[in-house]
Amino acid sequence: MYTLYILKCADDSLYTGIAKDLRHRIETHREGNGSKYVRARLPFEVVFHEKHKNRSEATKREMEIKKMTREEKLKLCCSK
Repeated sequence: MYTLYILKCADDSLYTGIAKDLRHRIETHREGNGSKYVRARLPFEVVFHEKHKNRSEATKREMEIKKMTREEKLKLCCSK
């Protein structure tokens, strides 16, 4: 199982990623050891997540979301 997630960073930007273990990945981000993008924009909150069967499926969905406009991403986050 993989989890696709969206973070809302301190500068109000959105970051999309995937993780095999979401709790561990979030903790890594919070410690400042995750992506450079998130590290420069701490703190953050998780605003969306969804499960996928495998890495391939999660990556495809990640690419779909990264192509969305900010408004479309926010609708996705708020629809759950």
